[in-house]
Amino acid sequence: MRLAPVSIPYRAVKRVSSLLVAVVFIGTAGSFETALAFGAAAVALAGALAYEVARYRRFEYELTEDTFDVRSGVISRRDREIPYRRIQNVDVSRSVLQRLLGIAAVDLETAGGSSTEGAIRYVTAERADWLRSEIQRRKRENETENGDSPASSGATEAAAGGVSADESETVLFELSSTELALVGALSFDARLIGLLAFLASGSVPVLSSMLPDLTAIAVTMAGLGVVAALFVGSWLLGAAIAISNYYGFTLSRAGDELRYDRGLFRQYSGSIPTGKVQTLHITDNPAKRLLDYATLTIETAGYAPGGGGDYGSQAAIPIARRERVLDLAREIETFGDPEFERPPSRVRVRYAIRYLAVVAVLAAIAFGVDRYVAASLPWYGVAGLAVLAPLAAHYKWAHRGYWLGEDHLLTRSGFWRRGTRVVPYYRIQTVVDTRTVFQRRWNVATVVADTAGSGGFLGHEAAALDVEASDADLIRDELETRLQRSLSDRREAEGSRGTQGFEWADPTAESGAEIDPGAEVASGDPIEGLDEHRKRDPDEPDESDEPDESDEPDESDEPDESDEPDGTDR
Repeated sequence: MRLAPVSIPYRAVKRVSSLLVAVVFIGTAGSFETALAFGAAAVALAGALAYEVARYRRFEYELTEDTFDVRSGVISRRDREIPYRRIQNVDVSRSVLQRLLGIAAVDLETAGGSSTEGAIRYVTAERADWLRSEIQRRKRENETENGDSPASSGATEAAAGGVSADESETVLFELSSTELALVGALSFDARLIGLLAFLASGSVPVLSSMLPDLTAIAVTMAGLGVVAALFVGSWLLGAAIAISNYYGFTLSRAGDELRYDRGLFRQYSGSIPTGKVQTLHITDNPAKRLLDYATLTIETAGYAPGGGGDYGSQAAIPIARRERVLDLAREIETFGDPEFERPPSRVRVRYAIRYLAVVAVLAAIAFGVDRYVAASLPWYGVAGLAVLAPLAAHYKWAHRGYWLGEDHLLTRSGFWRRGTRVVPYYRIQTVVDTRTVFQRRWNVATVVADTAGSGGFLGHEAAALDVEASDADLIRDELETRLQRSLSDRREAEGSRGTQGFEWADPTAESGAEIDPGAEVASGDPIEGLDEHRKRDPDEPDESDEPDESDEPDESDEPDESDEPDGTDR
């Protein structure tokens, strides 16, 4: 299968437009230079068209029984075979111009990939929607039937107007007009300030000649009125961008997939298998907490849909009532009501000392500027921030904590941007106990539960921060035990149900880690907290250790004559 033919001129013009914008910004206003620039743009357009024609002829994609194959490359050939089982997400995006041309972009994200593994630029809108549903259908059949997927017959059925998976689609969340307005009201974009500062610096020759009084503007910007106008303009810009990004946002469930649609000018749609969800991230800030609102982000392995942004994944709930967010999160992962265990109260002194050190550095800098540069700088005002250090330390301590649920680990941290992470035990890849020099002095530690969806040890993992050092050992051991137990339970569930209609992903298969299948796994009800864990006395025997009558040897254990070797045994 090939790309849409209209993608040839679209991609060529897109390449030349970037060059033209660069020429306009760095060029001059002379007639000869202008003609030269247009001539260079015409040559570049012809070259881009030739290249895109060659690319169109050399780009092919195919859906095989087990893999999605992409063959591309004009100068050097590249063949990729992407197994359906590794595909995490299939995203479809359309800008305003792309919608007018009837084309769309399709991105395939895989487990463990730091970037898009398969990018189809561009196919028709109908083909993009068909690819998304067909790839996910073949992925399900490939996983449930161990590679013996009747994909071709299903494709024929779909083409003939068979039953569509969309008929069973259930809407889980729709962004209301009030919530969309709140998304805009709570957004801020500082790019306008940076753009005006860049223009005022005179770094653009063409615009410098058009705006000769930029120096005066730069001086005027120091006024309070202009600064306020800049912040208002940045807020309006951020509101417009956020509203356009999340206009018409819906999240629905179709079988074992989560599907989302959003966007006003550039529309995004995609699907995420629920079996590939690694972590749920619930965030808020003081303004949202005051209004009882929160944000939900859905993370999968090695994937950052939407190219980042304030709300991360495209499948995130940008804002909703906290109860709605929690209910939706429990639709995806059934965790209970957490009772967070805070760090020991003495660490508030540690936090206060840290804030006081920062204030001291800032006050020293302000004092130096006041003494040697500008005598009017009130450095003592900066030093006055020291009175807020104890209060900031208390709020930092109060909003940190962890909770070991029956099937999930929940961690919480942050005040200005508080985040709660929900991690199923079977998704944990590694458990790391870290203790810095300063933590060791305070006899505390941090326990990190890394998953395939987090950014590594320096990324945004679920972490129990500044817990008692003795508790850190218990937490680490308990997480490792519950990981083994959770994997064992899922293996047993798979064996009892068979593969029909049941899907689970072993996180160690994605990371390359190994878990001994013969390792002993704790059984029984999960521990509700570390208090019961601490109460256990390992030297105290329990009833299960007492011998019973079933342990006594009986006559059936005695060897009989049939056990003696005979002449037929070799």
